[in-house]
Amino acid sequence: MTYKTVLAATVAVAAFSANLAAAEEVKIGIAAEPYPPFASLDASGEWIGWEVELINAVCTAAELECVITPVAWDGIIPSLTGQQIDAIMASMSITEERQKTIDFSDAYYNTPAVIVADKSMDIEATPESLAGKIIGIQASTIHQAYANKHFGDAAEIRVYQTQDEANQDLFSGRIDATQADSIAMADFIASDTGACCEIKGAVANDEGVLGRGVGAGVRKGDDALREKLNAGIAKVLADGSHDEITSRYFTTSIYSQ
Repeated sequence: MTYKTVLAATVAVAAFSANLAAAEEVKIGIAAEPYPPFASLDASGEWIGWEVELINAVCTAAELECVITPVAWDGIIPSLTGQQIDAIMASMSITEERQKTIDFSDAYYNTPAVIVADKSMDIEATPESLAGKIIGIQASTIHQAYANKHFGDAAEIRVYQTQDEANQDLFSGRIDATQADSIAMADFIASDTGACCEIKGAVANDEGVLGRGVGAGVRKGDDALREKLNAGIAKVLADGSHDEITSRYFTTSIYSQ
C-alpha cells in the first residue's frame, strides 16, 4: 500500500467519523398513551401521526439523530430531568409552572382549548354554563389545571389517565363534557364514537395556565440542544415542511405566533 493510498484511507475514515459526529443522537420523549392525530401506534407497532412526522422533520433539519422514546405522560418530566430522555415533544404547552422545572424551545404549534359535549346539551364553554356538570379531564395536563381553577368551584372535575378514557365516558354518558385541545377533539368528533358530540366553544384565554403554545421541553441549562431544536423548528417553518406535514392531517394551519 502506497503512502498516498494510506493517506486517502485516513482522510476517508476521518470524514466518515466527522459525519457520524455531526448527527448527534437525542432521545425524544413522547407520551406512551395514544393521542391521535398527533401520535399513535399503527397496526405494526410503529408510531405515526402529525407530531411524529414533525419530530423527524425537525431533527433532520437540526442534524440530530433522534430516537422516539415513549414515556408515560405523568412521568415524562421526571424522565427528562432524570436523563432517561433528552427532550420532550408530546404536545406539551409552554407554561410558567413547567418553566420552573424545565426549559422550552420556541413553539411549534398553538391551538385553543375547547369544551366538547353531547349535541343535545345546550351548554357553553363558561363557568356559569358548566355549573353542576361533570367535566372529564386528562390528568397532569394544562386542561386539568384550567378546569380546577375556572370550573372547579361549581362543577365536578373527574380525572382520567388518558383523554381517550374521558372521550369514552363522554360517549357513554358518564360525564357531561370534556376539555381538551381543539385539534385532538376535532379528530374525536369526526369518528364514529364521537359523532354524538360537538365542540361547544373555546374556553376563555388564561395564558398563565394554558401557556403560549406547544414547544419541545429540555433540561434546565441545556441551551445547546434547545438552540438546535429552535433552528430545526425555524427551518421547517420557513421551507414549507411544517405546512406540508400539517396538510396531511388538518384542513387549516395549527401554527400561530
